[in-house]
Amino acid sequence: MIEQNDLATLLETLCPMFLLLNKDGEIQQVGPTLQKLRPDMQMTGTRFLDLFELLRPRNVSTVPALMSMAGTKVHLKFHDEPRTALKGLVAPLPTGNGAVINLSFGISILDAVRDYALTSADFSGTDLAIELLYLVEAKSAAMEASRSLNLRLQGAMLAAEEQAVTDTLTGLRNRRAMDHVLEHLIASKLPFALMHLDLDFFKLVNDRFGHAAGDQVLKVASQIMLDETRRDDTIARVGGDEFVLILKGLVDPNILARIAERLISRLQEPISFQGASCEISASIGIALSTQFQVPKVSEVLHAADLALYEAKRSGRSCSCFYSVPSNAQL
Repeated sequence: MIEQNDLATLLETLCPMFLLLNKDGEIQQVGPTLQKLRPDMQMTGTRFLDLFELLRPRNVSTVPALMSMAGTKVHLKFHDEPRTALKGLVAPLPTGNGAVINLSFGISILDAVRDYALTSADFSGTDLAIELLYLVEAKSAAMEASRSLNLRLQGAMLAAEEQAVTDTLTGLRNRRAMDHVLEHLIASKLPFALMHLDLDFFKLVNDRFGHAAGDQVLKVASQIMLDETRRDDTIARVGGDEFVLILKGLVDPNILARIAERLISRLQEPISFQGASCEISASIGIALSTQFQVPKVSEVLHAADLALYEAKRSGRSCSCFYSVPSNAQL
C-alpha cells in the first residue's frame, strides 16, 4: 500500500492542484499550484468546507456527503476574496480514510493565470491548460504584431496623405490642398479673404546666385508668411514663386491691408545665402468671398489674379484689392 507522503509526492507531479483530505474532511496535503492561490494561508490542517464553498451539487454540505461522491464533478469557490471559481473531481481513498480532490480552473484559467501570475510550470505537463496558454501566448504575439503593423501602415498612410497636400520644398500646402480648403469654405458658406502673392525679382536671384539660393529665398519667404498669419489660415505654394494665402473669417479691408503691408515690408529685407545678399519684394492681389453673390473657387482665384496684375502695374512691392465691375457681379 502506498504511503501518504509518497502519494502526495506523486500527486504533486500529476495534478499540482490536488487536495488530500482525511476522513474528517481536514486538508492533509495541498498541491503547490493550489497553494500559490493563497500564499499567505496555511491550508494544511484547515477543514475543506471551511476553505471552500460548494456550489454544485447544492445538496452537499457535509464531509460524509462529499466523500460519497466518487467520480462526481463539483463546482466550488473560495470563501474569501478573490473568490476564484474552481472545478473538482472527488476520488475517495481505497482505505476509506479520506479522499483526493483534484481541482482545475476550467474556463476561468486565463483570469487565474493573470491574477496569480501562473506559468506553464504550475501545471502538469499533460494538462490541456498548457496548450491553451501556448495558444493564448501565440495569439497575443500575433495580435501585437498585427497591431504594430497596423500602426506602421496608418503612419505610412498619414505620411502619404500629408505628402499629397504638401509642397516638399517649403512645407506649405500645395495647390491640391488649396482647392480643398476653398471648396470647404465655400460649401460651409464661411467668409474668407484670398491673397495671391508673387515674389518680385525672384528670377534675378536664381539667375545671379543659382537655384540653391532661390530655394533658400523660398523657404525664408514661406516662414515669413507663416509668421504673419494665424494658425487657422492656409498658405499654399501654387507656382515657382507664387503663393496663395487663405484667411478664414477675415474680410475687413483695413486689417487685410495691414497684413499685406507687413508681408511686403518683411519680404523686402535682404536674405543671406552663403555670403550673398538676395533681394526680393512682393506684390499682392486680394479678393474677398463676400464680393460674390455665390462665390466659386475659380472666380475668387481669378479675381485675386486681376488684383495682383494691378499691383504689378502699379510698380510692384504693393497690394491691391479686387474691384467688382460696376455693371455685374462675378
